[in-house]
Amino acid sequence: MLWNASALKRYAITASDGQIGTVSDFLFDDLSWRVRWLVVDTGNWLPGRKVLLPPSVLGQLDAKEHEFSVTLTDQQIKDSPAIDTDRPVSRQMETRVYDYYGWSPYWRTGFSIEGCDHMPGAGMGTMGTAAIVTSRSPGSTRRAKAIADARHCDGDPHLRSIAAVARCHIHASDGEIGHVEDFLVEDADWSIHFLVVDTSNWWFGVKVLIAPRLVRKIDWADRLVNLGVDRRKVKGSPLYDASKTVDWAYENHYHDYYGDIGRSIGSGQLHRGTR
Repeated sequence: MLWNASALKRYAITASDGQIGTVSDFLFDDLSWRVRWLVVDTGNWLPGRKVLLPPSVLGQLDAKEHEFSVTLTDQQIKDSPAIDTDRPVSRQMETRVYDYYGWSPYWRTGFSIEGCDHMPGAGMGTMGTAAIVTSRSPGSTRRAKAIADARHCDGDPHLRSIAAVARCHIHASDGEIGHVEDFLVEDADWSIHFLVVDTSNWWFGVKVLIAPRLVRKIDWADRLVNLGVDRRKVKGSPLYDASKTVDWAYENHYHDYYGDIGRSIGSGQLHRGTR
């Protein structure tokens, strides 16, 4: 199911023996467009401290109670490495957390995301989610190598704060269309399926969805997301009604509309400006 990232903020995080805090932000990998960490504000329990938790430790999402359960104790979380979330989260910081819990880091697993459905420049699968496979096809191996090489070159894990990306301006190939207002995230694998864009300065009262595969370039310094499609194409895309759930039928319709456009944008590689 797709969730608005903004709706999941402030959800409580409940350990096996008590509540530990609330979700204050999400960190996503801007190469794979997957949420890698939840930033948890521990409030009065550990004043002034935030902790990182990967989605893999989350148990049942309780929409009625607005909380996540986690398969950890509060003591485990209390003794976890201190993280300064006001600074960019480095690979070293991530490694300390993984080593403390004895988990296998996501960048060292032997699994590949077949089809890389949610990467910019790649098409969506018919179900809207990627399939995890244990063998690598030549194509997936090349994509995995490209991601590894990109990370190796600058030592940057490419983690971005969803809160920080909100309000970034979105430019089509022929002009601005609006700004990022929210993200739609799949709770099955924590992939970002869509950016929700407020077009009030261009198309009053209308919000549109932009899939990551349509993104051609992101200039983080200028907070600008550039698309590989023009305004006319965006304006003709399937209408988005924020009051309705985005289901598989809508996603299929959306990706059929854009066809192979995403595959021709950057050939799966996203160009970035400086921070």
